[in-house]
Amino acid sequence: QVQLVESGGGLVQPGGSLRLSCAASGSIFAIMTMGWYRQAPGKQRELVAAVASGGSTNYADSVKGRFTIWRNSAKNTVYLQMNSLKPEDTAVYYCNAGPGTLGTLGPYWGQGTQVTVSS
Repeated sequence: QVQLVESGGGLVQPGGSLRLSCAASGSIFAIMTMGWYRQAPGKQRELVAAVASGGSTNYADSVKGRFTIWRNSAKNTVYLQMNSLKPEDTAVYYCNAGPGTLGTLGPYWGQGTQVTVSS
């Protein structure tokens, strides 16, 4: 079974940046699709960004041009660089993984990390 360990959340000023990391255990990282989802208070969980094993990416319209997702296979880790952060980016961010295609939600989840954008 795959385990996901997240880090990088915290409090940041509007316009600032954060980098989230998600380290996956196991030996199937290279064939997994990885993604970041977020859930704000009172709202549904939504896709932020995803990256397939071949490198293809997908982003929510609200974060295009501001967020970047990439993976480091040697470290079994996926990253989310978040720039130009806005208060509406405030949410719990969850790492997701699975052996599916880019548009498929995986069965593995991280514990979630809080991102708060506030002055």
